[in-house]
Amino acid sequence: MADTEAIGRLEDLMTLAPELQAPTYRHMDRLYATRTIKRGAQVHPLPAGRAVDVRYRAGDAEFGIDAFMARNLTAGLLVLKNGRVVLERYAMGNDAATRWMSFSVAKSIASTLVGAALHDGLIASLDDAVVAYVPALRSSAYDGVTLRQVLQMSSGVAWNEDYLDPASDRRRMLRAQLDQDAGAVLAFMATLPRVAPAGTRFNYSTGETYLVGRILAGALREPIGDYLSRKIWAPFGMEADAYWQLDAPGGQEFAGSGVNATLRDFGRFGLFILGGGMAGGQRVLPEGWLRDATRADPAQRLAPGTLEGYEPMGYGYQWWTFPRGAQALPELDGGLFAALGIFGQQLYIHPKEQLVVAIHSAWPQPVHGPSLVETHALLGALAGALRA
Repeated sequence: MADTEAIGRLEDLMTLAPELQAPTYRHMDRLYATRTIKRGAQVHPLPAGRAVDVRYRAGDAEFGIDAFMARNLTAGLLVLKNGRVVLERYAMGNDAATRWMSFSVAKSIASTLVGAALHDGLIASLDDAVVAYVPALRSSAYDGVTLRQVLQMSSGVAWNEDYLDPASDRRRMLRAQLDQDAGAVLAFMATLPRVAPAGTRFNYSTGETYLVGRILAGALREPIGDYLSRKIWAPFGMEADAYWQLDAPGGQEFAGSGVNATLRDFGRFGLFILGGGMAGGQRVLPEGWLRDATRADPAQRLAPGTLEGYEPMGYGYQWWTFPRGAQALPELDGGLFAALGIFGQQLYIHPKEQLVVAIHSAWPQPVHGPSLVETHALLGALAGALRA
């Protein structure tokens, strides 16, 4: 779409008028400084598979794909089975070339880069102290917190993620971003108090993923976006350049949000993960990384169904996990996990079904329960139809 589209303001990002959501999400580079994530010379093919058209149930009614997209303000829906496109739809002015805002889907990309840095020896251990990579946090509540605890959002540091409360920490961080000062967000994070021993309490925090970016910045010998390009985006064969929001002009990638890419390239990222972290014939992630990053063992502290307010999901290394066995969602047993962003940005990966589903949306609220429930119903219908 043309760059002349009317868009909203960064300070209003959580409360945009509905007519401004889609134009803003596809033109975020007009609101903040960015760094390009460069594609490579080759493109990973997405051949057509046998098309699927399913119906799913929501409440007492049954709906098809067109109704799903209309009811849930879906701008793009891509379904890959065994690496082949079986369903691809666009709406709200989007097409296959549209680069769309990820919101917190970026968190899972950032955590994956921690795995890559661990494999490259740039990070020694997830049990390293955060302050070893971010010395500015010495004497803050993050002194004594490990990388693993930050990846699991279990630092014990206070945080209020409420997107609609102007006094919440998430909104205060957004105001710090508006300063376009490279040190403003980190200075804010250093003021937060401790409320629980490290490693004992889950507390979803975009600020915590901003620190994942700071950890990466302290470990890498290059900008985070360049590292993503060199390790994954180019060698795996993404079709288009993407870009990542910076905390200030020339600054650090805002790791908790701000990756803008095409729907097909988000799908390709899902295929990279589904394939165990290989790109260009080279191993990018350590052996066992994805098992640990998406672990859904019922006996673990962050197991699905144990996180109050987030049921039935659990949490891994910045990936949402789903129940297995008798407690699983219908049709979705077998290790489903997801990268999820507010306003309906979603990337689901189901290893057992060899299924990747990427969704771009403009939900009316940051977290919209009815749309999430309908999405899970659609996933179950897709898995069942494709299995048949």
